[in-house]
Amino acid sequence: MDLTPFLDSLEGSRLDHLLLSACVSGRVAFAMKGRFLLRSFCESFQDRSLIGCAVTDEAACLQYLAKEPYELLICTDHLEGGNGFELARKARQAHRALKVVVLALGDVIPVEYAEAPWLEAVVAEADVVDDQRPLQAAVMAVIGHHVYRSPSLRTSNLPYLSCPRLTPREYEVLDLLATGLSDREIARSLVISEATARTYTKRLLHTLSVNNRLQAVLKGMRCGMVKL
Repeated sequence: MDLTPFLDSLEGSRLDHLLLSACVSGRVAFAMKGRFLLRSFCESFQDRSLIGCAVTDEAACLQYLAKEPYELLICTDHLEGGNGFELARKARQAHRALKVVVLALGDVIPVEYAEAPWLEAVVAEADVVDDQRPLQAAVMAVIGHHVYRSPSLRTSNLPYLSCPRLTPREYEVLDLLATGLSDREIARSLVISEATARTYTKRLLHTLSVNNRLQAVLKGMRCGMVKL
Protein backbone atom coordinates (compact mmCIF):
# COMPACT_ATOMS: atom_id res chain seq x y z
CA MET A 1 0.00 0.00 0.00
CA ASP A 2 1.20 3.48 -0.88
CA LEU A 3 -0.58 6.23 1.08
CA THR A 4 1.79 8.97 -0.11
CA PRO A 5 -0.48 10.39 -2.86
CA PHE A 6 -3.35 10.72 -0.37
CA LEU A 7 -1.66 12.56 2.51
CA ASP A 8 -3.63 15.76 1.91
CA SER A 9 -6.90 13.90 2.52
CA LEU A 10 -5.97 12.66 5.98
CA GLU A 11 -7.48 14.10 9.13
CA GLY A 12 -5.79 15.70 12.12
CA SER A 13 -3.58 14.25 14.83
CA ARG A 14 -4.69 10.99 16.45
CA LEU A 15 -1.71 10.31 18.69
CA ASP A 16 -2.01 13.26 21.06
CA HIS A 17 0.85 15.11 19.38
CA LEU A 18 3.07 12.08 19.86
CA LEU A 19 5.79 13.26 17.46
CA LEU A 20 5.29 17.00 17.53
CA SER A 21 8.14 18.00 19.84
CA ALA A 22 10.79 16.42 17.65
CA CYS A 23 12.76 19.02 15.73
CA VAL A 24 12.52 17.48 12.29
CA SER A 25 13.09 19.83 9.37
CA GLY A 26 13.89 17.44 6.51
CA ARG A 27 11.89 14.85 4.62
CA VAL A 28 10.28 12.02 6.59
CA ALA A 29 9.51 8.46 5.44
CA PHE A 30 7.05 6.06 7.07
CA ALA A 31 7.01 2.31 6.38
CA MET A 32 4.39 0.58 8.52
CA LYS A 33 2.56 -2.73 8.76
CA GLY A 34 -1.01 -2.06 7.69
CA ARG A 35 -3.20 0.92 6.90
CA PHE A 36 -3.99 1.71 10.54
CA LEU A 37 -0.40 2.26 11.65
CA LEU A 38 0.51 4.09 8.46
CA ARG A 39 -2.43 6.46 8.69
CA SER A 40 -2.03 7.05 12.42
CA PHE A 41 1.63 8.02 12.15
CA CYS A 42 1.07 10.28 9.18
CA GLU A 43 -1.80 12.04 10.92
CA SER A 44 0.31 12.53 14.04
CA PHE A 45 3.01 14.49 12.26
CA GLN A 46 2.85 18.25 12.73
CA ASP A 47 4.01 19.33 9.26
CA ARG A 48 2.57 16.77 6.88
CA SER A 49 4.24 18.49 3.92
CA LEU A 50 7.53 16.98 5.14
CA ILE A 51 6.23 13.43 4.63
CA GLY A 52 7.59 12.18 1.33
CA CYS A 53 6.93 8.47 1.76
CA ALA A 54 4.08 6.56 3.43
CA VAL A 55 4.11 2.89 2.44
CA THR A 56 3.66 -0.60 3.85
CA ASP A 57 6.52 -2.46 2.17
CA GLU A 58 10.30 -2.39 2.12
CA ALA A 59 10.89 -2.16 -1.64
CA ALA A 60 8.60 0.83 -2.15
CA CYS A 61 10.23 2.68 0.73
CA LEU A 62 13.71 2.15 -0.67
CA GLN A 63 12.54 3.49 -4.01
CA TYR A 64 11.27 6.68 -2.40
CA LEU A 65 14.48 7.09 -0.39
CA ALA A 66 16.51 6.87 -3.60
CA LYS A 67 14.68 9.79 -5.21
CA GLU A 68 15.67 12.60 -2.82
CA PRO A 69 17.39 13.19 0.55
CA TYR A 70 15.44 12.17 3.67
CA GLU A 71 16.21 13.09 7.26
CA LEU A 72 14.15 10.48 9.13
CA LEU A 73 12.70 7.01 8.52
CA ILE A 74 10.23 5.50 11.00
CA CYS A 75 9.31 1.89 10.30
CA THR A 76 7.88 -1.20 11.98
CA ASP A 77 9.83 -4.45 12.17
CA HIS A 78 6.99 -6.32 10.46
CA LEU A 79 5.84 -4.97 7.11
CA GLU A 80 3.34 -6.14 4.52
CA GLY A 81 6.33 -6.79 2.28
CA GLY A 82 9.86 -7.17 3.59
CA ASN A 83 11.44 -6.65 7.00
CA GLY A 84 11.80 -3.40 8.92
CA PHE A 85 15.23 -4.21 10.32
CA GLU A 86 16.49 -5.06 6.86
CA LEU A 87 14.92 -1.86 5.56
CA ALA A 88 16.79 0.08 8.24
CA ARG A 89 20.06 -1.63 7.32
CA LYS A 90 19.72 -1.04 3.59
CA ALA A 91 18.51 2.53 4.03
CA ARG A 92 21.40 3.47 6.32
CA GLN A 93 23.96 1.85 4.03
CA ALA A 94 22.64 3.78 1.04
CA HIS A 95 22.03 7.05 2.89
CA ARG A 96 24.53 7.58 5.70
CA ALA A 97 22.91 10.77 7.02
CA LEU A 98 19.47 9.18 7.36
CA LYS A 99 18.13 8.74 10.89
CA VAL A 100 16.05 5.61 11.56
CA VAL A 101 13.60 4.60 14.30
CA VAL A 102 12.21 1.05 14.33
CA LEU A 103 8.99 0.19 16.16
CA ALA A 104 9.37 -3.46 17.22
CA LEU A 105 5.88 -4.95 17.17
CA GLY A 106 7.46 -8.18 18.35
CA ASP A 107 9.03 -6.44 21.39
CA VAL A 108 12.48 -7.83 20.55
CA ILE A 109 15.55 -6.99 18.51
CA PRO A 110 16.64 -10.10 16.58
CA VAL A 111 20.07 -11.25 17.74
CA GLU A 112 21.62 -10.65 14.33
CA TYR A 113 20.76 -6.95 14.59
CA ALA A 114 21.26 -6.38 18.32
CA GLU A 115 24.75 -4.86 18.09
CA ALA A 116 24.48 -3.41 14.58
CA PRO A 117 26.06 0.08 14.48
CA TRP A 118 23.47 1.28 11.97
CA LEU A 119 20.53 0.46 14.27
CA GLU A 120 20.14 3.72 16.16
CA ALA A 121 16.73 3.60 17.82
CA VAL A 122 14.31 0.77 18.56
CA VAL A 123 11.03 1.06 20.47
CA ALA A 124 9.13 -1.94 21.85
CA GLU A 125 5.40 -2.07 21.15
CA ALA A 126 4.83 -2.85 24.83
CA ASP A 127 6.31 0.50 25.85
CA VAL A 128 4.01 2.38 23.48
CA VAL A 129 1.02 0.63 25.06
CA ASP A 130 2.43 1.43 28.50
CA ASP A 131 2.38 5.16 27.57
CA GLN A 132 5.99 6.04 28.29
CA ARG A 133 6.13 8.15 25.10
CA PRO A 134 9.15 6.23 23.85
CA LEU A 135 8.51 7.02 20.18
CA GLN A 136 8.87 10.72 20.84
CA ALA A 137 12.02 10.07 22.86
CA ALA A 138 13.44 7.88 20.10
CA VAL A 139 12.87 10.50 17.39
CA MET A 140 14.46 13.22 19.52
CA ALA A 141 17.41 10.94 20.31
CA VAL A 142 18.30 10.12 16.70
CA ILE A 143 17.87 13.72 15.58
CA GLY A 144 20.37 14.58 18.34
CA HIS A 145 22.76 11.85 17.07
CA HIS A 146 22.14 9.52 20.01
CA VAL A 147 21.29 5.82 20.30
CA TYR A 148 17.99 4.83 21.95
CA ARG A 149 16.34 1.68 23.24
CA SER A 150 12.94 1.89 24.93
CA PRO A 151 12.64 0.65 28.57
CA SER A 152 11.52 -2.92 27.82
CA LEU A 153 14.43 -3.45 25.45
CA ARG A 154 16.92 -2.12 28.00
CA THR A 155 15.68 -4.27 30.88
CA SER A 156 14.12 -7.26 29.07
CA ASN A 157 11.10 -6.81 31.35
CA LEU A 158 7.78 -6.23 29.62
CA PRO A 159 5.18 -4.05 31.40
CA TYR A 160 2.28 -5.84 33.05
CA LEU A 161 -0.58 -6.33 30.59
CA SER A 162 -4.17 -6.29 31.82
CA CYS A 163 -6.75 -7.41 29.25
CA PRO A 164 -10.28 -6.22 30.09
CA ARG A 165 -13.46 -7.75 28.72
CA LEU A 166 -14.98 -5.71 25.89
CA THR A 167 -18.62 -5.38 24.95
CA PRO A 168 -19.67 -6.56 21.48
CA ARG A 169 -19.85 -2.92 20.34
CA GLU A 170 -16.36 -2.19 21.70
CA TYR A 171 -15.00 -5.19 19.81
CA GLU A 172 -16.66 -3.87 16.69
CA VAL A 173 -15.18 -0.39 17.10
CA LEU A 174 -11.73 -1.80 17.88
CA ASP A 175 -11.83 -3.91 14.72
CA LEU A 176 -12.83 -0.90 12.63
CA LEU A 177 -10.07 1.22 14.20
CA ALA A 178 -7.54 -1.49 13.34
CA THR A 179 -8.54 -1.30 9.69
CA GLY A 180 -7.53 2.37 9.69
CA LEU A 181 -10.96 3.99 9.74
CA SER A 182 -11.57 7.48 11.14
CA ASP A 183 -14.53 8.30 13.41
CA ARG A 184 -16.38 9.61 10.36
CA GLU A 185 -15.76 6.37 8.47
CA ILE A 186 -16.70 4.28 11.52
CA ALA A 187 -19.96 6.23 11.73
CA ARG A 188 -20.74 5.39 8.11
CA SER A 189 -19.88 1.74 8.63
CA LEU A 190 -22.10 1.41 11.71
CA VAL A 191 -24.81 3.73 10.35
CA ILE A 192 -24.56 6.09 13.32
CA SER A 193 -23.71 9.76 13.77
CA GLU A 194 -20.08 10.88 13.89
CA ALA A 195 -20.64 12.16 17.44
CA THR A 196 -21.83 8.72 18.51
CA ALA A 197 -18.81 7.12 16.84
CA ARG A 198 -16.52 9.45 18.80
CA THR A 199 -18.34 8.49 21.99
CA TYR A 200 -17.88 4.79 21.24
CA THR A 201 -14.18 5.35 20.61
CA LYS A 202 -13.76 7.25 23.88
CA ARG A 203 -15.53 4.46 25.77
CA LEU A 204 -13.21 1.90 24.16
CA LEU A 205 -10.13 3.87 25.20
CA HIS A 206 -11.49 4.10 28.76
CA THR A 207 -12.20 0.35 28.92
CA LEU A 208 -8.71 -0.46 27.67
CA SER A 209 -7.15 2.17 29.99
CA VAL A 210 -5.25 3.82 27.13
CA ASN A 211 -4.95 7.39 25.90
CA ASN A 212 -5.17 7.16 22.12
CA ARG A 213 -6.13 4.98 19.17
CA LEU A 214 -2.61 3.70 18.59
CA GLN A 215 -2.39 2.38 22.14
CA ALA A 216 -5.90 0.90 21.84
CA VAL A 217 -5.11 -1.10 18.72
CA LEU A 218 -1.67 -2.20 19.91
CA LYS A 219 -3.10 -3.30 23.25
CA GLY A 220 -5.90 -5.08 21.43
CA MET A 221 -3.25 -6.92 19.40
CA ARG A 222 -1.30 -7.89 22.52
CA CYS A 223 -4.49 -9.17 24.16
CA GLY A 224 -5.47 -11.19 21.10
CA MET A 225 -8.57 -9.07 20.48
CA VAL A 226 -7.66 -7.81 17.03
CA LYS A 227 -5.17 -8.29 14.21
CA LEU A 228 -3.74 -5.80 11.74
